[in-house]
Amino acid sequence: MTQTQSDPRTIGAVAHLRPAYHVRPPRGYLNDPNGPIEVGQDVHLYFQFRPALDLEVPVEWAHASSPDYVRWNLHRPAMAPQPGGPDTDGCWSGNTVLDGDRVRAFYSGRVEGRPYQSVLTAASDDGGASFGPARQVVPDPAGAVMFRDPFVWKENGTWWMAVGAGYVDRGASIALYRSTDLSLWTAVDPLAELPRSRVGGEDTGAAWECPQVLTLDGRRIAVVASWSPEGGPAEVLSFDVDVPVVPRRVDHGSNFYAASALRDSRFGPLLFGWLTEGRDRPGWDDWAGVISLPRVVWLGADSSLRSAPVPTVDTLRVGAAVGADGVSTGAQCEIAVPHGAGQVVLHFGERERLEITLDADTLTIDRTEASLSRHAHDGRMQVADAFDPASGRPAARVLVDGSVVEVFTSAGRVLSTRVYPTTPPPWRVEAPANAQYWGLAR
Repeated sequence: MTQTQSDPRTIGAVAHLRPAYHVRPPRGYLNDPNGPIEVGQDVHLYFQFRPALDLEVPVEWAHASSPDYVRWNLHRPAMAPQPGGPDTDGCWSGNTVLDGDRVRAFYSGRVEGRPYQSVLTAASDDGGASFGPARQVVPDPAGAVMFRDPFVWKENGTWWMAVGAGYVDRGASIALYRSTDLSLWTAVDPLAELPRSRVGGEDTGAAWECPQVLTLDGRRIAVVASWSPEGGPAEVLSFDVDVPVVPRRVDHGSNFYAASALRDSRFGPLLFGWLTEGRDRPGWDDWAGVISLPRVVWLGADSSLRSAPVPTVDTLRVGAAVGADGVSTGAQCEIAVPHGAGQVVLHFGERERLEITLDADTLTIDRTEASLSRHAHDGRMQVADAFDPASGRPAARVLVDGSVVEVFTSAGRVLSTRVYPTTPPPWRVEAPANAQYWGLAR
């Protein structure tokens, strides 16, 4: 059959798949979040963006701001490649810090043909709306498999910079530099290194990109994106850098990558991520990529990173809670499931459904039958040690926004995935009798 817009296996320009309360430009290709920072009463977030789906278009830093972390305003790009400059073929990942009255960005500049993306800095004198010319701050390395994505922070009066790297003989690495003035940087011993291996079933990577460094319970916790030349991106991992490295997965879903940290916020340490598409390229509309909800993070008893959505997500709720079982819903909703075995099923249509199962200490998401589209990905994802009845949180908090599903458990586990039902709302919720439901609005 020739695929057309009327073919039920086609995603096409379907409005109900477009997220409403997650950061996403109306069109184009979005990937890594970069440099969240609070300036006055607002939080600013930057992200990798191409205004078209052509992945050969140089990357720029798109820009959004919010007064509350959930209602976002999109602005003009804050940074774009400068022809003939050190970022002429793309302004890639990094972060931002406050440098007196300025917002200063540190990021990777791409120039076609060069083996590495150079570490650059640029300053904003208008509160983070735009950044001036860039200059390189540390030399390119020699002999690395990969070197990119600076992350700068201040600790005990000293500025530190972590850069993602990897070496054939040493494995994945976080290069480390220090400075007193954000201008002159001195290399010191790597923050962490690990020969490529498998830990807990996860590939630790030939290199680590997008390194982030948080201080939690007085411990330095690195968050990295596992990467290899042959396989590309794998999973986001976290570990304590001051003890032997034991990476643990940060998100147990299918579509979370390139985490970006805000070390200090009004809610404490936060993490954002890129929610990848979960559908093959021929099924894309005129947009691709979404930023996750910002997540408050803490350490579990096993030293793994746990998370919950920022508290202001509650303000998206429309009206009072109602019983979830049997309710008819639109494409934006929240379902809170109490402790005890049970299952939530989102019935999109007669032949499309998403199953979320709570059983003993395990939560499972099954999207095997979530879409009739030939381009949508399927499969199951699961996490153990999922529940903590003493936490005061629901056993599972299911947040749906078009094609985005983020599930947070009471023990701080999170699973992020994407689903592409061809059937538009209204959808029907099947849930335990004591589960609660809210519609959500931006």
